[in-house]
Amino acid sequence: MPLRKPKDIPKIPKTRKKNAQSALEAIPSKKPDKQEFTCKIYFKYDPKIKKQFIAFLIETVVEFTAFAYEVSVDIIREKNVINLIIMGLKAKMDTVPQIMPAQSENLFEDLFGNYTINIVKQDGAINSAEIKVNLINKSIDIIKKYLPKKKNNRQFCEIVVDEDKFTFPEK
Repeated sequence: MPLRKPKDIPKIPKTRKKNAQSALEAIPSKKPDKQEFTCKIYFKYDPKIKKQFIAFLIETVVEFTAFAYEVSVDIIREKNVINLIIMGLKAKMDTVPQIMPAQSENLFEDLFGNYTINIVKQDGAINSAEIKVNLINKSIDIIKKYLPKKKNNRQFCEIVVDEDKFTFPEK
């Protein structure tokens, strides 16, 4: 018995779009504090294009063995406030599996002075720090770390300055 030809094409539901702005507005569910990410801030010099950057490396605390993952990060920048929104993990297809944490390096070339850094998870939790960047003295200082007032907000990310990764142009 032959199959009938369908009259209507079945509709496939659309996947939910992840939106960086909705992560900022979301109210996180009540969970205990657990460090899941580390945000390392450092100076990075790129000798190919001869530019100095401030790098924000977000990496997971957990190390993955089967695949090499990358942390997907959306950036919203408004004057002296930088929002780094963690959208999830995605597998790197071009690398051989290694034992390493998932990470994402975000570069900014025009930072000087005081900035508020907000690390935002998809569920709405926010961890913040105020930093002072001084290119002349070649220093990045964390003025204070805090959790913004938000219902059910929790600590999930450690924000540190990684002076071991500082690179500058050779003179």
